[in-house]
Amino acid sequence: MDKKYKKQDFKTPEGYFDSFTDKMKQKLSGEEIHLPVKDGFRVPENYFENLNEKIVQKIDEKDTKVIKLRRYMKFYYAAASVAAILVLVFGLRSNQDEFTFEDLANSDLETFLENNDIGLSSYEIAEVISVEELEINDILENQINDENIMEYLDDTVDDVDELNIEFDEYEQ
Repeated sequence: MDKKYKKQDFKTPEGYFDSFTDKMKQKLSGEEIHLPVKDGFRVPENYFENLNEKIVQKIDEKDTKVIKLRRYMKFYYAAASVAAILVLVFGLRSNQDEFTFEDLANSDLETFLENNDIGLSSYEIAEVISVEELEINDILENQINDENIMEYLDDTVDDVDELNIEFDEYEQ
């Protein structure tokens, strides 16, 4: 704590609370207690007996104007609510487009097939795809040049000559 907060400014004299009750009893016993005989408030006699009747007589009954609802208005409200519900239902349905296979991205399909076990082997999938319609460029995203193939074979295959490849520009 800081030094400035160590000093307490509130003090009581010594022994102040020790004999407080005794001192209070002595003080009260020595003096006469002056309580008033009457409290100072007066109510006229029979004031509360007829009070209700007097208040009711003084109140003027005012006829309030009653506004009657037209009976046909509730039908308008019901028809408007039904129309609003129909607009919402058909409006929400018409905004939904049909979801087609073409809408799926290739990456989504690849991710699904990689992450989910569909129970088909690569041979079973190959049986479904017709080879006549399939081209290598359909499978691959990037087209492969002959030079890229030769570079790949040069890096991965030990003896390229055994593959019997005819490539004029290939350098050993």
